[in-house]
Amino acid sequence: MATGGASVASLWTEVNRCGQNGDYTRALKALTKILHENRDDVTALHCKIVCLTQNGSFKEALNVMNTHSKVLACRVFVSQLYRLERYSECKSVYTDLIRNSQDEYEEERKTNLAAVLAAMSQCFPVWTNVFEDLGLPDSTYELCYNTACALIGQGQLTEAFNKLQQAEELCRVSLADDSDVTEEDIESELAVIHSQMAYVMQLQGRTEEALQLYNQVIKLKPSDVGLLAVTANNIITINKDQNVFDSKKKVKLTNAEGVEYKLARKQLQAIDLNKALLAMYTNQADQCRKLSSNLQSQNPGQPRPVLIQVAQLCREKQHSRAIELLQEFSDQHPERASGIKLVMAQLYLVQGTDMDYSLIISALVTMYSHEEDIDGAIDVFKQAIEHYQSQQPGSAAHLALVREAANFKLKYGRKKEAISDLEQLWKQNTNDIHTLAQLISAYSLVDTDKAKSLSKHLPSADAMSFNVDVDELENSHGATNVRKKAAKVPGENLPKEQGQVDIKKKRKKKKGKLPKNCDPKATPDPERWLTMRERSYYRGKKKGKKKEQIGKGTQGATAGASAELDASKTASSPPNSPRPGSASGSSSAPAGGSSNVVPPRQQKPAASGATRKKVPQKKKKGGKGGW
Repeated sequence: MATGGASVASLWTEVNRCGQNGDYTRALKALTKILHENRDDVTALHCKIVCLTQNGSFKEALNVMNTHSKVLACRVFVSQLYRLERYSECKSVYTDLIRNSQDEYEEERKTNLAAVLAAMSQCFPVWTNVFEDLGLPDSTYELCYNTACALIGQGQLTEAFNKLQQAEELCRVSLADDSDVTEEDIESELAVIHSQMAYVMQLQGRTEEALQLYNQVIKLKPSDVGLLAVTANNIITINKDQNVFDSKKKVKLTNAEGVEYKLARKQLQAIDLNKALLAMYTNQADQCRKLSSNLQSQNPGQPRPVLIQVAQLCREKQHSRAIELLQEFSDQHPERASGIKLVMAQLYLVQGTDMDYSLIISALVTMYSHEEDIDGAIDVFKQAIEHYQSQQPGSAAHLALVREAANFKLKYGRKKEAISDLEQLWKQNTNDIHTLAQLISAYSLVDTDKAKSLSKHLPSADAMSFNVDVDELENSHGATNVRKKAAKVPGENLPKEQGQVDIKKKRKKKKGKLPKNCDPKATPDPERWLTMRERSYYRGKKKGKKKEQIGKGTQGATAGASAELDASKTASSPPNSPRPGSASGSSSAPAGGSSNVVPPRQQKPAASGATRKKVPQKKKKGGKGGW
């Protein structure tokens, strides 16, 4: 027994040494031997999970959690909720931990709670003042970044961009005090913030500026495969059916190993939709059909995979088959029928076939949308609804028109005008959570008290059911902070149970200081993230004038508002947001919608030899390890 004890002690010494050197593969070998002696050693299990996570072996890490769930208990509970995208439950746990804990992990817990709120904003309304209510001020750039993600999720793009600029300044100041950190290290740390800035620019229609910033992030070659995938995906959405050669190169970045563990389900679906569209643009008909069919089987109720198949059939002049496919989907999913009829109306017009009244309405709305006459399209809806209100009040056709009118107004930012339609729909069916969420989101911009009152009707986390495949878990949105804490040699005090979830200890920072000769009241240079040569006021070093260089790559045409329903022009998909939030938008869904993006300080797989060097960590007093 004495020999065995001495052997285990030496193994722990090896684990501690490897952990501090970042050699997680060798640390795993020593931990395997320790667990062979005692398979329920909690500290060894915890260290093994951290090592597997650092190496990017997320599936194996989750298998260890599930196998030893009774032993690990609360140590992995929050992490599992987060990866399962059960954000409401995760928020409750983090809130309770923050209120009842006082230790050095407080800042990390607040950062992770902010990431949860940012992720929730992609699905449900989240008021930004909730950050202050929960004691989450913008004191660090991670917290500031997550606040920006929440603002993006609520459509407050100008405010979100300002927050991202604030996060950039805080990040620069926090790293400026470290003499070992180079400018390249700082730019790498800022990559996720810059990618999110570009996403906001893209949503605002500033595609040329967004494309420049996206390409700047790609050139840095960050080690985070999730960030690269989202950025590349968003470049593809800007290219559309132009510059397909560049898109074919960028799509390779979305296929990197481990991407499926770094992004949310919504982001992965957006990337797959864009792959199908790119296959269609490059005349790979079989590949397009294969990808869109797989997407449809995974999401039977989503119309976009069907619309891509229809667009491909239209390119092949098979309009009759396209109409049949649309009709089948409309019959199987009547709640989506109104949107599908927009496409059917256009195909009937192409064929010269007679249409019913609802298809005529759809065709008129489509044409007004193409002309960017949104008021004209809304007037068509208004007249049609008034007709059905007098002739067939409360009928399926009447409610379908109200639903389509509300969705149309929301799509074009007319939330205030959509309120009356949404109220009418919700009164018809108070169990319709989707309509309620839309109504709350609309009211949040004009009457926050009313929005908060309506939010009481949302179901609790306990009332919601989740069908999750543990083998297909994705990483979370937002700027998570994962603490790396070294295993301790037997004889030392074991770490506390709270805060043990795979959260890495964040480097302590000195109080932020502005650079010398800096005027805090001066407006920051808006072109500071561009290289000097790319700035508008750069005049060069040599005498004489040179021809201005033409930017690489075409920007692509700006699609019309209803491009995703225009079968003649094929489907178009929005960008994806780095987590958490999304620049996947609706059609290719950010990977969003905003935000859910790969946040700063999120846990990253071990970098290869070709990747940039890591930002050096400062040594801490007391000789504590960094698990």
